[in-house]
Order: sequence, then structure tokens, then C-alpha cells
Amino acid sequence: MRSTMMRIARRKGARLGALAVVATMALSACGDGSIEAETEANESQAAEGGDECGELNMAVNPWVGFEASAYVVGTVAQDELGCTVNYKDLKEDVSWQGFGTGDVDVVIEDWGHPDLEKKFFEGEGDGTAMDMGPQGNVGIIGWYVPPWLAEENPDVLEWENLNKYAADFATSESGGQGQFLGADPSYVQFDEAIVSNLDLDFKVVFSGSEAASIEAFRKAEENKEFLIGYFYEPQYFMAEVPLAKVALPAYEEGCQDEPQDVDCDYPETELKKIVGTEWAESDSTAVGLVENFSWTNEDQNVVAGYIADEGMSPEEAATRWIEENPDKVEAWLG
Repeated sequence: MRSTMMRIARRKGARLGALAVVATMALSACGDGSIEAETEANESQAAEGGDECGELNMAVNPWVGFEASAYVVGTVAQDELGCTVNYKDLKEDVSWQGFGTGDVDVVIEDWGHPDLEKKFFEGEGDGTAMDMGPQGNVGIIGWYVPPWLAEENPDVLEWENLNKYAADFATSESGGQGQFLGADPSYVQFDEAIVSNLDLDFKVVFSGSEAASIEAFRKAEENKEFLIGYFYEPQYFMAEVPLAKVALPAYEEGCQDEPQDVDCDYPETELKKIVGTEWAESDSTAVGLVENFSWTNEDQNVVAGYIADEGMSPEEAATRWIEENPDKVEAWLG
């Protein structure tokens, strides 16, 4: 935090110095030259400085980990670079549509969308979006059960045994089949195809949101209820309820190329930063910040926990983490 405050102090000093220069030039203008000419010179000098951020449009996709990443980057951009940050709550595919219109500059956490890359990356697509490299998190999507269930019935962790327990997983919503709890249907997910292609006697029922899935798993652990569903890491909830991952057929390159034919597990995914091409080629000082941004699953889980467990606002949570990690922030600023 000390180094962060020193930078702020230096910036304030620089601004005061600039104001002094402008004041001196204005006074000299009274005796020599026109005010209009001096004003034009001052505006030209300011433009040549190039130390501007302008507006930064950050997509916020609907899970708390993404929110944590977006607000940490956005808070640094606002407090250190003077950006005007606009946070936009959007689904993943809608976020990408905003690159071409300028409504979105940054998707700070992409879990892998080859379909969208084909549509928006240069080459097959319109070139409005580009990959700005990994952001440090490693995403692990999979099928999970509450820990009590894995302890009492360890064979449930092998997909070949799931039909044996289908009746135990059945709910009023699953129509006599076992229920598989999906999350938000807008997430990267192939669960209905996996169920069908592995001949599992299950029906996918979507919870509708991350919060609803978390509450379902929390309740299943507390009450020792059968539950299997889609979940993922990084995820702060794993520290509270360490869900056990079910082994699906191993992921192989190409096994998810055709969504309707998927019969394999999800791969571990190096999460990426996707940005608008036009914004990336601009003079905004936030471009370097986003390019340098990198943190760990643990970092994200800390901020997500501040928001979801401790009830802090995203801005408060981001500010707290930034104050606790000045060295990491310093590295992003270059």
C-alpha cells in the first residue's frame, strides 16, 4: 500500500507542477502574446503528453469470480490511471458482441469459446476481438457431488456407476430420472450431450445461477441429500464445502468440437483476457494494465469470498485486496 500511495502522491505532485506551468504561461501572456495563442499552445502540450486513459468498458459476466477479476482491474484503472470505468453486467456471448460497437473493451476472464473466436477474431471472423493472453487463473469445470456422498459411496465418483444411483438422485423436477443440476445455461457446458451420449438415466435441470447452485450444494451437504451437478474452480465455495469431482471419460483434443457429440470430461482451461481490437490499438493507458494483469486462483477466491461471504461490495472487496497486495499491483502498472 505504501508504494501505491507514493505513486498517488507523485501523480498529485506532477499535476500541481503542470498547473504551475500553465499559471506561469498565462501570466506571461498578459505581457506578450494573445490568450488565444497561449491556450492553443497549452492544449497542444497536453495532447502530446499522451498520458490518458479515457473510458474503460468492463464486461461483468454472471459469476462472482469474474466480478472479482473485473473490479480489481477496474479499481486499479480508476485509482491509478484516472480511467472512467463502466461495469456492464452481461452474459458471455452478449459481451463479445459489444467489441464491435465499442460498448465493451475487456472481457477479463474467458473460459474458452472457439465458436465466438471464429465469429469475432481476425481470420474467419470480423476481427473486432483479440486474445490478450492468459490472466493467470486455471479453470476446472466438471461434475461434482457433496463430500458426504463421496465418503459414504466412493464408487459414485466413477461415471460408470451413476445409473446405479439414478433413483437416489431423482427429484420432482427430473421426471423419474436422476437429476443432474446444471448451473446458468449461458455458461460453457455440454452436460445434456454428455448425459445422452453416455446413456445415463439422468435429466439436466438448470439451477439458473451460481448462487442457486451453491445453495443447493450447501443444503445437500448439511442434510446429506443426493446431489450431482456442474461446478468449477476457481471458486471460493470450495473452501467451505470441498466438493468431490466425478471422473468422466478423459478429455482428448477434439472431443468437444461438435457440441451434440460430446461424451468426455471438460479440460483444464487457461483462462484468457479477450479485448476489443480497436481499444487494444488505442493510446489508452489501461491497455498496458490489462495486458500485464495476472493473478492466481487463490487471489480470485479471496476477493470472491469478500463479496459473497463477507457481504462487501465489489468495489470494497477490490480495494481491500489491492491494499493487501501492492507488489502485484505495482507489477501490473509496469
